[in-house]
Amino acid sequence: MSPAARAPFTVLWLQSGGCGGCTMSLLCAEAPDLAATLASANIRFLWHPTLSEETGDEAIALFEAVRAGEIRLDALCIQGALLRGPNGTGRFHTLAGTDTATIEWARRLAAVAEHVVAVGTCAAYGGVTAAGVNPADACGLQYDGRRPGGALGAAFRSRSGLPVVNVAGCPTHPNWVTETLMLLASDLLRAEDLDSYGRPRFYADHLVHHG
Repeated sequence: MSPAARAPFTVLWLQSGGCGGCTMSLLCAEAPDLAATLASANIRFLWHPTLSEETGDEAIALFEAVRAGEIRLDALCIQGALLRGPNGTGRFHTLAGTDTATIEWARRLAAVAEHVVAVGTCAAYGGVTAAGVNPADACGLQYDGRRPGGALGAAFRSRSGLPVVNVAGCPTHPNWVTETLMLLASDLLRAEDLDSYGRPRFYADHLVHHG
């Protein structure tokens, strides 16, 4: 079946505690550019905090429809560390327009997503946001630094059976993100294709000194 004949592979992208650099890097994709790459793979962003027109009530209504199963969610992408503080409430970062912590939205949406992707080192492991004394109690989606755990817990598996797919990098290379989404959309990414830290091996196995 051609990509055009299939239902679009849907992506919802949330921004948590971070600088937004991974989105900036993603927008630098070229030959082809981001829009052409997504279109060629039949990948459709349901919502992205930078790229989407929907804000406020419109965006929240979309999130609720996804939670209710009215809109299929193939991939939940999270950019930025998840903030657990203060005192485990997550109230250092509530989702705009709601009274609910962003970390709680991440958990709710992860529960219905076919795949969950951490975009960047902050979302994967806590990154710069979790450095030093870490007053925000920041962590990654499935790791707290090098330790399994994080916002979703070490045992988390998405509906596909995969753990969080950690597209680590600070920032990520745009191709790492788009190629990961394309592999997931084509059902070509398996647990054995991830390394011991949940990173896709197609890029993580190639170290700087190999060049």
